[in-house]
Amino acid sequence: QVQLVESGGGLAQAGGSLRLSCAASGGSLSDYAMGWFRQAPGKEREFVSAIHWSASRTSYADSVKGRFTISRDNAKNTVYLQMNSLNVEDTAAYYCAAASQGSGWWPRFKDRYDYWGQGTQVTVSS
Repeated sequence: QVQLVESGGGLAQAGGSLRLSCAASGGSLSDYAMGWFRQAPGKEREFVSAIHWSASRTSYADSVKGRFTISRDNAKNTVYLQMNSLNVEDTAAYYCAAASQGSGWWPRFKDRYDYWGQGTQVTVSS
């Protein structure tokens, strides 16, 4: 059973940056594709970004492309989401998730992910 714990959320001003981390225990992240999703109040949880278990491929939502960067450090069992040029529309709870290799590379589909963290809140003020 993999446990995921997000950190790094908080309050940022528009135009600022935050870096989210997702630390895993109970398993090796090198066996999983990792994704970041976000959910704003009253909205569906939406895909943000994902990285292949080999780190050879990444995927981004159009709304964050060019501003967010996903990376992974398998030695530290941690995945990161660097968020730059934040805007108020980025305000949400951010969740990391792990999808086993057996699920294939379907980064944008929530139901492909086997494990989820509890989330970390990101609030961007104008």
